[in-house]
Amino acid sequence: MSEPESRAVGKFLRRMMPLLVLMLLVNNLDRTNIGFVQDELQADVGVSATAYGLGAGLFFIGYALFEVPSNMLLERFGARVWLTRIMITWGLVIVAMCFIHNVTMFYVLRFLLGVAEAGFFPGAMLYMTQWLPDAHRGRAGAIFLGGSAAAGIVTGPITGALLELHGAHGIAGWRWMFALEGVFSVVVGIVAGFFLVSRIEDARWLAADEKAALRAAVARDEDVRSRAPRTSRLRLVLHPQVALLTGAFFAMTLTGYAITFWLPSLIEEIGGLSSFEVGLLSAIPAVCSMIAMYAMSHFTDRAPDRRPYLAVTLVLAAIGTFLATLGSPWFGLAAVTLAGVGSKCAATLFWPMAQSGLDLRIAAPGLALINSIGNLGGFVSPFLFGYLKDTTGSTNGGLYTLSAASLLAVVAARYLRGARAADATAGTVGATVVAGPTPK
Repeated sequence: MSEPESRAVGKFLRRMMPLLVLMLLVNNLDRTNIGFVQDELQADVGVSATAYGLGAGLFFIGYALFEVPSNMLLERFGARVWLTRIMITWGLVIVAMCFIHNVTMFYVLRFLLGVAEAGFFPGAMLYMTQWLPDAHRGRAGAIFLGGSAAAGIVTGPITGALLELHGAHGIAGWRWMFALEGVFSVVVGIVAGFFLVSRIEDARWLAADEKAALRAAVARDEDVRSRAPRTSRLRLVLHPQVALLTGAFFAMTLTGYAITFWLPSLIEEIGGLSSFEVGLLSAIPAVCSMIAMYAMSHFTDRAPDRRPYLAVTLVLAAIGTFLATLGSPWFGLAAVTLAGVGSKCAATLFWPMAQSGLDLRIAAPGLALINSIGNLGGFVSPFLFGYLKDTTGSTNGGLYTLSAASLLAVVAARYLRGARAADATAGTVGATVVAGPTPK
């Protein structure tokens, strides 16, 4: 790597990545804060456990339906316009949620929140492919996904603190929470519009030689990924490798969002805790996950094959969700922490394979397709847990399902093609979806 390229990458990581991380942190805060107000919604609006699970999951239906077209529009309008539009829109929907007064409105706004957020995550991932050569995306991806883990750390304390505003000016704490967090999202979105840079050519903070070196490095990667024989986008999207990627990610989201939406309820079973204390304890899995994610990315960025590491993390997730059915609430918190570490580390390993493994001609729709269909696990798991809680009084059946799904994902991981392995067989990779250079 040349010195100008190294300087350019360093500047991007210092200038753009903190903003992307902040946007992802707010994104996760706004989509998951619903997990802390389940009891309040039941008391004030009449939302049962099943209705809560359905409403929490409806977000992902809207998300899945609109994510692919959203990602295509990002290619057309650029990250500066489209990512900030997404953020401002979802902030406005969050503000509207403070006015929920019945179950139907709860359903509609959760669906609209999914529509508003659609395209943000794969759009940000695509944005990184437009700025960084593959050799640097492992570090960038770990930094970016750290925003998701950081959201788990701050969501609990922030949300718990806002819930303590209950009764201020005669307004319920959960309404204060939605209003203030939604306004903050809109403000961050507006600020992002002034700082995001869509194209390398538009970066005033890059010298001419740095722009040229970075463009050349990205172009080389694009050239390698474009060598596959011509075939239809539909055929590429339906390729077995894409199906395996989608299935593995679906299993990860089942576990990830089950933890997100039901962890506060599990912690509340400890008893005698305030809303703020529940929020603090809910940050424990996120803290452990963040540490593990960065450690994992350090050891695997230059690994010849990430599949064994992916399998190990999925097994950890399976063990954690199974152990959560045993013992006291405190033991359950420890088990869920293990499951969260496995799930987050699996995502850190997974996205480099998806990013670099997709043919360049379907990178935008392909990433969006994997993310949108895979994220339907976020619909299935909360609804399943809510239904089981209402009908059986326990969520153990849902936890067993998560364990089985993670183990099935281990099988899928065995057959995923790593891009580094693909380099060694470039002549045959062109016939698959996974043509390309080394993953991040």
